[in-house]
Amino acid sequence: TDQSQRVRVTHPFHPWHGREFVLVTCRRNWGEDRVYFHNESGRLVSLPAGWTNVVSPDPFVVVAAGRSALRAQDLIELARLVRSFSAASDSES
Repeated sequence: TDQSQRVRVTHPFHPWHGREFVLVTCRRNWGEDRVYFHNESGRLVSLPAGWTNVVSPDPFVVVAAGRSALRAQDLIELARLVRSFSAASDSES
């Protein structure tokens, strides 16, 4: 109906990118916020809310305007992973 709230898939690599569906509900499941809607075959499906227009865009992403592929927190986590792999490799030698 016209009263129904719609949800648009915004994740750039998802096959439904740009498509809109009628929102059924938003819930916190599996440790994250998810949106639920019926797909074109009527099946109830869910996606992470961050992959849709339900969640406001990350302020960093908006300000970066495409100039940075990773947020600072992502780079810190990457450095931590590299150090842990390096330490594991050194201990195996």
